[in-house]
Amino acid sequence: MYCMVTGGAQGIGRAITSLFLQRGDRVVVLDCLDAATQQVSSLLQEGAEYVMCDISSAASVQQAFFYVDQQKIRLDVLVNNAGISRDALAVRMREADWDAVFNVNLKGAFLCSQQALKRMMVANDGAGHQRKPAYIVNMSSVVALTGNAGQAAYAASKAGLIALTKSLAHEYANRNILVNAVAPGFIETAMTQRLSDDVQKNIFERIPLKRFGTVEDVAQMVGFLTSGRADYVTAQVLSVNGGMY
Repeated sequence: MYCMVTGGAQGIGRAITSLFLQRGDRVVVLDCLDAATQQVSSLLQEGAEYVMCDISSAASVQQAFFYVDQQKIRLDVLVNNAGISRDALAVRMREADWDAVFNVNLKGAFLCSQQALKRMMVANDGAGHQRKPAYIVNMSSVVALTGNAGQAAYAASKAGLIALTKSLAHEYANRNILVNAVAPGFIETAMTQRLSDDVQKNIFERIPLKRFGTVEDVAQMVGFLTSGRADYVTAQVLSVNGGMY
């Protein structure tokens, strides 16, 4: 399959990219990192393709998908993984930070989905044939379902992503385009490594499994949804959170 992963050069996105490559897929990563960085070099060495892209810009997204068109093969999978956070209590939240979070987390996912859907629909238009599924997976968060103090913008954007997921799933089910969301809990990434011991202890007390998840835990769920073994699953939110709530 031909897969696209936004924010696929780091963290959870990197684990998803690696899983796709390991199962023999062709993968193009969209990220905002300079192509000369070590993360991008590592991706290229592993066999991924890379397109520098600002997913909050419609023009940049269109240019990235022009690269996909040049490959002249069907786009099977889009994973909207790219995301940012600008945490602050609501009364201290700056408008610019609020807008930045929504522009990447929600608008960016919409812009990429819009371009992917145009191509997936064309690929699925073969008359008289059972349409092969195409897949969109949106990366939400446990805080979209529970809320979290100091993360109003992040939680709201990720909750909006769930609503977008369900709406797109209903719109394109008749084209056999399956749209689902994955909602990770606290995952071992650079962000969680910066948390103090007291904060980590407080989080552990809320997680029945008493540990953070790994990026591979999340990648495996994305892999399952796009494997052909979950083709009656659409419009769903799959939680990977150790039973956190």
